[in-house]
Amino acid sequence: MTSPAALPDRPSRDEAEAAVRTLIRWACDDPTREGLLDTPARVVRAYEELFGGYQVDPVALLERTFAEVEGYDEIVLLKNIRLESYCEHHMVPIIGHCHVAYLPARRVVGISKLARVVEAYAKRLQIQEKLTAQIANTIESVLQPRGVAVIIESAHQCMTTRGVHQTGVTMVTSRMLGAFRENFDTRRELLSLIQSQQPGG
Repeated sequence: MTSPAALPDRPSRDEAEAAVRTLIRWACDDPTREGLLDTPARVVRAYEELFGGYQVDPVALLERTFAEVEGYDEIVLLKNIRLESYCEHHMVPIIGHCHVAYLPARRVVGISKLARVVEAYAKRLQIQEKLTAQIANTIESVLQPRGVAVIIESAHQCMTTRGVHQTGVTMVTSRMLGAFRENFDTRRELLSLIQSQQPGG
């Protein structure tokens, strides 16, 4: 995916702030009143953070791996990665958790890198199905493990704060590759690990 910084027609910061002022006027408020005077600049700075994933290369995050694992070849699972994304249809939050697992072939990657891959794709305009596939496909492509699994459970504010106004509803998506797709016992072990509680939990 092309970085926005490389897009020849990417608007300037001034143009982005002007667009926010236009939306404020469209919402029937006055962008020149005291409370809204600095809002356009704040929104643009917030967007730089909320959509910072466009500036990150998820592949590069996974390229540094470790081979000294004493032959470890069982499931590596990172549970409950907090996920914050934005629906590409209404630009409202998608909030939830992501579980990422893989079965190493020869090498492992630092666990923080898995969380950063999730974040890199989440901090873009998304639909949950595509987000799930992007995370899994990137891990499979770079690490070439024996299996990859990504499960996301989240609430979409495009249906909780507008439209059908259904609260307490979550959407679950999964992508299973390699052994997690082909081997029922391996998939069952993964799901059991995800569902297990921490001591005292």
